[in-house]
Amino acid sequence: MRTLGLIGGMSWESTVTYYQRMNQQIKAKLGGLHSAKVVLHSVDFAQIEKLQHQGQWQALGEILAKAAAGLESAGADCILICTNTMHKVAEQVQQAVSIPLIHIADATADALRHQNISRVALLGTRFTMEQDFYAGRLNQQHDIQVLTPNQAQRDKIHQVIYQELCVGQIQPESKLFYLQVIKELHKQGAQGVILGCTEIGLLVKQQDTTIPLFDTTLIHADTAVAFALK
Repeated sequence: MRTLGLIGGMSWESTVTYYQRMNQQIKAKLGGLHSAKVVLHSVDFAQIEKLQHQGQWQALGEILAKAAAGLESAGADCILICTNTMHKVAEQVQQAVSIPLIHIADATADALRHQNISRVALLGTRFTMEQDFYAGRLNQQHDIQVLTPNQAQRDKIHQVIYQELCVGQIQPESKLFYLQVIKELHKQGAQGVILGCTEIGLLVKQQDTTIPLFDTTLIHADTAVAFALK
């Protein structure tokens, strides 16, 4: 079994899901007392969040690149950035190591293609929804068309992520708001919806809607497990 290197803590609320999912999947596939081989570097999210909103992406890339190099030195066979937003610096992180980085957007694209979905809605932080590093990769490398909510909806989605989900608060009114946005995007032609922030799966789950949801946390973790067992 290969060792998975996780850059987590962004936020730790969703990193818990990564760790749990990986171990559940390893147990399901191998049985007995088997569990995932994991090396984790968990950052201080307060520092990360501050730099994000200051637009200090080069500095953020340096922090995550250093973390990745440490994971490789500790014996990791691959790197996972356990958040969608910080894949903005994925190339900078990959350049810091000789082991592969499992990109969350590529893993999600594979899941979309498996269900023959070519037009999808994207929910996430403002950075993920409004910048090109995520939607552009889906479109240019995987030929998947991406829809996003309107400006007011993006602002509210972003606010809920940072002020509620990242601190472990699950508010019923926020869940209803997200589900309404999902419904509207489906009416606009989205065949499915990417939960493109690793915390959104804490709020909205597939049983809440008939519209196909793609929880990037679970997809990313499952892709890592497949890598570990190759």
